[in-house]
Amino acid sequence: MKQATRAAELYARALQVTPGGVNSPVRAMKAVGLEEPIFAARGEGAYLEDVEGRRYVDWVLSWGPLIFGHTDTETIEAVVAAAREGTTFGTATEREVELAEEIVDAVPSVEMVRLVSSGTEAAMTALRLARAATGREPFVRFRGGYHGHADPFLSEAGSGVKTLGIQATGEGRVVPYNDLDAVEGAIEGAACVFVEPVAGNMGVVPPAEGFLEGLRRLCDASGALLVFDEVITGFRVARGGAQERYGVLPDLTVLGKIVGGGLPLAAFGGRAELMERLAPVGDVYQAGTLSGNPLATAAGLSVLRRLTPEVYEQLEHKGRRLDEGLGPFGRFERVGAMATLFVDDYPALFRHLLERGIYLAPSQNEAMFLSTAHGDEEIDGTVDAVAELFS
Repeated sequence: MKQATRAAELYARALQVTPGGVNSPVRAMKAVGLEEPIFAARGEGAYLEDVEGRRYVDWVLSWGPLIFGHTDTETIEAVVAAAREGTTFGTATEREVELAEEIVDAVPSVEMVRLVSSGTEAAMTALRLARAATGREPFVRFRGGYHGHADPFLSEAGSGVKTLGIQATGEGRVVPYNDLDAVEGAIEGAACVFVEPVAGNMGVVPPAEGFLEGLRRLCDASGALLVFDEVITGFRVARGGAQERYGVLPDLTVLGKIVGGGLPLAAFGGRAELMERLAPVGDVYQAGTLSGNPLATAAGLSVLRRLTPEVYEQLEHKGRRLDEGLGPFGRFERVGAMATLFVDDYPALFRHLLERGIYLAPSQNEAMFLSTAHGDEEIDGTVDAVAELFS
């Protein structure tokens, strides 16, 4: 009789106490043909180790936050030092101010910022703020984009919603990405246009030439606000995010993932006159008990302060090597340190690579994330394993 694996045992237990046995749907990995999820035990650098002791080159990196890889020494030390002083206070701290200053310094359009705990929370409040500022309710968003699981954003969303084939309702006027004519036809009376400047939740889809500039122009003409969801692109495709890379400034920006250094933290920010509509100085209410958590702000500061031009040059070099290696095997799209290999049978690719110790996102609609911890060995090993499948 075959002995149950540790992962199978954990999954059986999880199914008894957690819906679907997971705390985020795509972790179930059913869409790529796995019977149970990978249960992580630890990470180091570019590698993830599961509870069975198997080690994988990790191209998921907790879906993007770990730009310096797993268990980055400086981040860990910063978090430990903060924890010794207290894990949460529920009142203002110096690190909250310092992290806000780092964000304002880095992101070109942001003059003021509010810290929250998740990207969903940040996007939800940015939409509320845009509606209050314009006095309008409708908004425009893009098919395949994902802005968290708040009700207004779910219909025709990308990422896990699309992967699982779930039909969800939402409020936005949903139009195709990279289609300015469709936006022009939908923007009248809209509070805002909500967009991932690089669509990272239907794979990695770059903006077409002139698309972001066109959105800025249409918003200016109609009185709608332009909201960039830079939860994925922020601090990843450049220190100032996609708005720095493409030179187009939104009115509001949503941030997450890297901004918290791998701990639960997100933010939204924009021009001061917009942000000052928020309570306690304005009439738009938003609050959060754990907002600006001292452990998360310590991690975020540790990471953001080290994001130098040299880091992005290094990541760009690694990305070009992936371009060259993976390009022949499908449609390879990359913007900075995020990439996707589009193939006809992604589940087969996922399982093939997993068997060879390489962990991709368990969804074609997600990205590969590069880190400074990935080196030539990890890149070459990934390329060779992909080549083996297609040989």
